[in-house]
Amino acid sequence: EVQLQASGGGLVQAGGSLRLSCTASGFTFDDYAVGWFRQAPGKEREGVSCISSSDGMSYYRDSAKGRFTISRDDAKRTVYLQMNSLNAEDTGVYYCAIRDLFCGTPYPTPPADFDYWGQGTLVTVSS
Repeated sequence: EVQLQASGGGLVQAGGSLRLSCTASGFTFDDYAVGWFRQAPGKEREGVSCISSSDGMSYYRDSAKGRFTISRDDAKRTVYLQMNSLNAEDTGVYYCAIRDLFCGTPYPTPPADFDYWGQGTLVTVSS
């Protein structure tokens, strides 16, 4: 079966960095787009970044541009999200999810467009 596992979250001070990982099994990894979403307490789940299969096109929500970088290593069946210059608004549970081939446009695409989800990893940014 399809399995996705997010990891790498933790507690970090404002201005610091974290690198999240999403490791996949149970499907042909390089045929799927992988997205990162986050959900803060009392807020809706929102798309943060996404990377397509094949062409590797990447997308970011406006607040993440210039601070976050998404990448994929198909041989390791893993997608990474490097997060720099973190601030309190980045706090939340981060989830990875997949959909066929492409991330969808315009970005951010809604969570409902993604088919399978990992369990999430908590990111807390202290001031």
